[in-house]
Amino acid sequence: MNYQVIYSIMGRIEKRVRFIISTLILTTILLISTFFFFDKAWFFIPVFIIVSYLCTFFSILEGIEKIEWATLFLMPVLVTISFYLFYFLFPVRWLTRIPFVTFYAISIYAMFLVSNIFNVGVEKSLQLYRAAFSVNYFYQSLVMFLFSNLILSLKLNFLLSVLFLFLLGTVIATHLFWSIKLELYLEKQIIQFGLLVGFIILQTSLIASFIPLQTSIMALLISCVFYSVGGLTYLYLDQRLFKETVREYLFVLGFVLIVIILTINW
Repeated sequence: MNYQVIYSIMGRIEKRVRFIISTLILTTILLISTFFFFDKAWFFIPVFIIVSYLCTFFSILEGIEKIEWATLFLMPVLVTISFYLFYFLFPVRWLTRIPFVTFYAISIYAMFLVSNIFNVGVEKSLQLYRAAFSVNYFYQSLVMFLFSNLILSLKLNFLLSVLFLFLLGTVIATHLFWSIKLELYLEKQIIQFGLLVGFIILQTSLIASFIPLQTSIMALLISCVFYSVGGLTYLYLDQRLFKETVREYLFVLGFVLIVIILTINW
């Protein structure tokens, strides 16, 4: 059976049904992984990367071209890996396992929908695109928080942690800015602004590493900086940077900074 035959068979399945099948597959694997100790089940990481990529392909299937082979698959893979790794920071019991796995199922299904909408390339003026962008932006901020919390929890050399956060921020910000035009290639300007956001996150995490902050609080700061700087940059690139929106993002950043300052134990 060649590739075209397999492609034709999968294409006969209704797209929403493919979303459900993919969601059930990944959710089942995640549930199974929670019964293993992380240090004895590291193999789940490559399994999740491969399976989440294949499930995303199975869900979308049609019309994937050029850079979309990376951009349409990035968030489903990152959401899956971040959820899996973050789970082991929780107490391992059914009381946390069921809500966690349920939230993951909802999240990965949403990511399949978002990737499909981006793949179809609907008009930006349509409510469908706005909803997809908002959901994608929310989960990007959430993934930034989960991964930041994980990286900081490992207690690595602070320079190594800062480097990982820079790379993470750059990749997610670049994906955010790509979603503005949904081109089949990455423009130089998008890459440059992605690096800029990553560099700002690098500076933030470097400065914060010298302040006695709890891991979760520092991760909140980093994700908030991503949300605010990424959002303002997005609006600038989309030519919708107005005073009202600037104040909204700065208010969120300012509020979080105040909360963080009040939690510092010198």
